[in-house]
Amino acid sequence: MKQFFGILLLLTICLGAEAQTKVNPVIKKFGTVTEVPFSAENPDPSLNYKVVVEVSSDNPKPENVHEFFEKVGAVVNLHALGGVTAKKLQVVMVIHGPAAQYVLNNEEYQKKFHTDNPNIPLFKELVAAGVKIFVCGQSLNKRQVSPASVTPEVKPALSAITTLTTYQLKGYAFLKY
Repeated sequence: MKQFFGILLLLTICLGAEAQTKVNPVIKKFGTVTEVPFSAENPDPSLNYKVVVEVSSDNPKPENVHEFFEKVGAVVNLHALGGVTAKKLQVVMVIHGPAAQYVLNNEEYQKKFHTDNPNIPLFKELVAAGVKIFVCGQSLNKRQVSPASVTPEVKPALSAITTLTTYQLKGYAFLKY
């Protein structure tokens, strides 16, 4: 009997976790999040949120959307889910290091990885939602990537270092992926 109740409890927990509603309030095709109606801590919709996100990690599967680019979509979606309006959310993504090679336009991406760039639709949605996306000029130079080969949604910056420090001095909260 004790084993039966243990199995019943485990089944209830698993079914309850699976029943959580997945949503994409702003970034519709990426950055899916789940509703958490039982949360005790939520964003404060009266605050102005300023977030700068550093993405420098490699993507082991270039045929898939970069996991950490997609997390920036989740940052936007989570704040929206928490009641923060678009006018109260400013997000900047700064891409550098190994991640810089995933901002190529489709033609150059196909040459390098033999597949379409799966990140471009995400970049388009992020920019449409007001996210600024920068790639480190130093990383582009180090990897001999021409600025002309970068997808137009991503803008070159002097460096990730100066962009990150500038936005932090402007009061942006820092996230690193």
